[in-house]
Amino acid sequence: MTKGTFYITTPIYYPSDKLHIGHSYTTVAADAMARYKRLKGYDVMFLTGTDEHGQKIQRIANEKGVTPQEYVDHIVSGIKELWKLMKISNDKFIRTTDDYHVKAVQKIFKKLYDQGDIYKSEYEGWYCTPCESFWTETQLGDDKKCPDCGRPVELKKEESYFFRLSKYRDDLIRYIEEHPEFIQPESRRNEMMNNFLKKGLEDLCVSRTTFDWGIPVEFDKGHVVYVWIDALSNYITALGYLSEDESLFEKFWPADVHLVGKEIVRFHTIIWPAMLMALDLPIPKQVFGHGWLVLSGGKMSKSKGNVVDPVVLVNKYGLDAIRYFLLREMPFGADGLFSNEALIGRINADLANDLGNLVSRTVAMIDKYFDGAIPEERTGGDFDKELIDTVLAVPPKVDEKMEQLEFSLALTEIWKAIAKTNKYIDETTPWLLAKDEKQKPRLAQVMYNLAESIRIVSILIQPFLVETPPLIWEQLGIKDPKETEWDSVYRWGGYKIGNKVQKGKVIFPRIDLDQELKKLDNLLSGKASSEQKKEEKKEDKKAEQKQEEPDIITIDDFAKIDFRTVTVLEAERVEGAEKLLKLKVRMGDEIRQVVSGIAKYYEPEELIGKNMILVANLKPVKIRGIESQGMILA
Repeated sequence: MTKGTFYITTPIYYPSDKLHIGHSYTTVAADAMARYKRLKGYDVMFLTGTDEHGQKIQRIANEKGVTPQEYVDHIVSGIKELWKLMKISNDKFIRTTDDYHVKAVQKIFKKLYDQGDIYKSEYEGWYCTPCESFWTETQLGDDKKCPDCGRPVELKKEESYFFRLSKYRDDLIRYIEEHPEFIQPESRRNEMMNNFLKKGLEDLCVSRTTFDWGIPVEFDKGHVVYVWIDALSNYITALGYLSEDESLFEKFWPADVHLVGKEIVRFHTIIWPAMLMALDLPIPKQVFGHGWLVLSGGKMSKSKGNVVDPVVLVNKYGLDAIRYFLLREMPFGADGLFSNEALIGRINADLANDLGNLVSRTVAMIDKYFDGAIPEERTGGDFDKELIDTVLAVPPKVDEKMEQLEFSLALTEIWKAIAKTNKYIDETTPWLLAKDEKQKPRLAQVMYNLAESIRIVSILIQPFLVETPPLIWEQLGIKDPKETEWDSVYRWGGYKIGNKVQKGKVIFPRIDLDQELKKLDNLLSGKASSEQKKEEKKEDKKAEQKQEEPDIITIDDFAKIDFRTVTVLEAERVEGAEKLLKLKVRMGDEIRQVVSGIAKYYEPEELIGKNMILVANLKPVKIRGIESQGMILA
């Protein structure tokens, strides 16, 4: 029995070129929400698709010597492959060239015309072809450039049909005031009310005659339906509205949430609800306008050429690393900065160090101390209750954050459980317990608590990381589906005694930051030669094999380490790195420079004059561009 229905949509993307990481951001967010709701027991409809008509597509197709349909078929094929690569779990993919959509849009247009909400007139205005938008003189300003994309506009005059948008202004204001949850976040609601609705609305041009790549207006063959009536209707035509079978429409409409980029909030919160009011249909429960994933040069744009290809990143670092970064790096409503350094930092710190290392250590210890299976005889002790309380407090907080579409904060809560579990290992010191046979029952309980905490975490990360949970379950020896049910995260004790752990490869290998940044810059900019790519694959394979080797050394290895006492002469913080200090130390008659990750624990000034231990025979490396000649033990 389901808990109800849930209908979520992405924008339908414009297939003028390949999609970039910003488009993936929206779709991965929608996918995480859809997966979460399914795990909670909802009957989910998750829709995405493509908006394929318009003058821009026709121009590009003409330049390439193909028909518009041939052009969009090629691009849409690539988009579907991208969503397959990113394991997007959409239930339906709509194309505005689909026959059922074309027929439904023609019926919608005729219905609005027959009832007087669409009328014929003449339009003169400033038109931006890339944005498919008309603008008034006051909206453009003196430079006559599009307010959305900054490109030049053209003065156009043509016979058009118009939708009486102005008629619904007061109804829209009233609806938004009575339903503050409709436009989120609040900043978008204020923008729509103050910048558009309260300043007045002009009727909307909804047909064109200067091109023919669009849905024909059946009763006036010289006209094609203009983009917004065509594109926005997809959310209901995909459900069968005005078709022979409207069962999906009756089941899922109104939508629970439309996820859109902030640049198209206006169309979804003013034009779209006005159309629905005219059709006497319910308004979507919420439109959430998220921020942009930007580069240092500004918003990513296919036309500007400053885009990041998600296919390159997924092939390089794996799907879950990219999904995690997109959902964790920035609050969903705000703009976020994409950088190669931030991506690798997240992979190393959160995924390799925190989660991956926790799983590896736990499985290795259970295998070493108990031959792979935790025994029945166990004894509780210090730190257990604190761990259990911390972990069990997380699932309700994840629920709360997900219901508010706060994906980043939901992941922050989950990582609190991971951090506490890592700390629990340090607190209980299982390697010391293992030395005393009498402490074996206590050691068994520590191992159980670690396995159970990881089990709960592995279930909670399912909406976000889609390939990692089964890998964790395999290593923990979890085979019973009941151990991975969503409802089991609210209770402690779901991990079954008798599960046999199985060592596996490192889930998230660590990445050498400096070397990787050079490779990644070349890959994303397309500068890497085929030979470079082959060499990088070899290096990646070596690194992966090295990660999988047991981390055991002999006394001979240890004897090679050269420990020296050094005196700190200078200490300062490394700009832009909260964990790093740059030290100058005296070792006998020699002065060395060392970069050390101890900034969270020591103030620079308190180290000056102190004696410390240095691993003196490490190969020098560059950290943040600064050479480090050894490693401080502190």
